[in-house]
Amino acid sequence: MRRFALAVAVLAAPISLAAQATSPSETAAQVVGRASRVYKQLSGLEADFRQHIEDPMVGNLDSKGKLSQVGKNRFAMRFSDPANEAIVIDGAKVWVYTPSTSPGQVIRFPIPSAAVYGINLLDWFMDNPIDRYRLTYVTTEQLSGRRSDVVLLEPIARGLPFRRAKLWFDREDGLPHRFEIDETQGLKRTVVLANVRPNASIPPSTFVFKVPDGVRVIDQ
Repeated sequence: MRRFALAVAVLAAPISLAAQATSPSETAAQVVGRASRVYKQLSGLEADFRQHIEDPMVGNLDSKGKLSQVGKNRFAMRFSDPANEAIVIDGAKVWVYTPSTSPGQVIRFPIPSAAVYGINLLDWFMDNPIDRYRLTYVTTEQLSGRRSDVVLLEPIARGLPFRRAKLWFDREDGLPHRFEIDETQGLKRTVVLANVRPNASIPPSTFVFKVPDGVRVIDQ
């Protein structure tokens, strides 16, 4: 299930997402603080994602697909590779269906009461980031033809499942479009979002998980 730990919960509202241009002299706190403010005003979003995991135990793992979200409790991550796999939050339960690694079963469990790394990646980084992380401005770079501010986030609190994360904050919408995460178990995870679509019209059926025939539901 490691390749499917990403569940990016990003929301977009009918507001202007154009972020002010960031000058090189701006601090990491200003960049991340702006992103957090934009994030908190969002209400629904779709994006394509690619994920690359370097795992010293099993080698490299790659996946891709589309994520959708409306509000904090409606989320769907549908994989095109591996095909037909999904992570869905339907408002009450989280469903994790990964037959390539756990054939014949789907895991179902209650929505966590707080941001949990692996379930809601953006919320983990964007909810009170000034208090949670030591922030260091790294550089400015082009990402998919758009200017980004790169910031290093290092957890201040103990017990977090990663040692550091580098995020690329897009100057146009203010949100992070790339994550490079060094996890505590030696994994290195890279996630890139593309075709980010704020205010997308998302049908309610997107957030309904239909259990495939012959698949067993395991409650946790």
